[in-house]
Amino acid sequence: MTSLDPLSDVLRSVRLRGSVFFEMICRDQWSALAPGAHKIGPAVMPGAEHVIEYHMALKGEAWVAVDGEPPVRLHEGDIVMLPHGDAHVVSSAPGVPPMAKDDAAILDRMRRDTAPIPIVYRGGACQVGGGLSAEEASTVIMCGFIACDLKPFNPLVDALPRLMHLQANRVGAWVAPMLEDAASETSAQRAGSAALLQRVSEMVFVDGTRRYLDSLPEQTTGWLGALRDRQVGRAISIIHSDPAEAWTLESLGSRVGLSRSALHERFVTFAGIPPMQYLTHWRMQCGARLLRDGHGTVATVAQEVGYDSEAAFARAFKRATGQPPAAWRRSQRQGAA
Repeated sequence: MTSLDPLSDVLRSVRLRGSVFFEMICRDQWSALAPGAHKIGPAVMPGAEHVIEYHMALKGEAWVAVDGEPPVRLHEGDIVMLPHGDAHVVSSAPGVPPMAKDDAAILDRMRRDTAPIPIVYRGGACQVGGGLSAEEASTVIMCGFIACDLKPFNPLVDALPRLMHLQANRVGAWVAPMLEDAASETSAQRAGSAALLQRVSEMVFVDGTRRYLDSLPEQTTGWLGALRDRQVGRAISIIHSDPAEAWTLESLGSRVGLSRSALHERFVTFAGIPPMQYLTHWRMQCGARLLRDGHGTVATVAQEVGYDSEAAFARAFKRATGQPPAAWRRSQRQGAA
């Protein structure tokens, strides 16, 4: 809890878990409907609070469309992410009707196989399994899923767009080769390959988020924009570096060179909430991590995140999660088991 890198803090605390599950191998006219995360999440990553899907064009081109947003064209090497878990269509061209597919067969295959599942789209039909090689295909897309926690506090997901497009020139050169190598190793059932594939999937999300942050224009609002603002970003870093400190508007303002009122106004403009409310949210997230991963009592955790009273911490934690700390800890450990 002593970091001056709030983005890394959040990425660590919300427990990213990744996997790659599908390899779309396509030719001719084709279209695939991907259901929303609330529907597919329990199947692809059981127990996950939130699931983010991403697609990387390993070969050829494709279009990705979300209701209410203009379709995005993927070129070879591009990545598109769906941070909010929206249902979407991936297709050879905008407006092509989605093909019917056997979801039951796909789910059954997923339960039995950790390797990426090839799904072939060609001639107006969808087939789970082989039948078309990547060399014969016009388009090959790797599809992955990243799970994360939303509670008590995950400011990152809300700060990302519904559809995040990273063009090939903004994607790390290591991404495509590493994804393909990890997928090949998993298919070959080499020891540790499934864990490698999961880690690569997480790295794809982290790298994409960093590059999206770097691309934001000046004066962008939201949590990521707040990190880029010199004074608000500094205040957030200070809070993250020592959440147990008895911070006040005065003490934070003096550290970043602003008056109480100026800090409050600027913080709300960029982050959307007042500094003291942000401090409370971050304390709850730190407390959740300590409860989940540690063995200290609730009273000890309360002190570590800045509460003199266990009762006050318990009330704040229940407001944030819907459960008292001890009950939340039990539910998290039962879910992990």
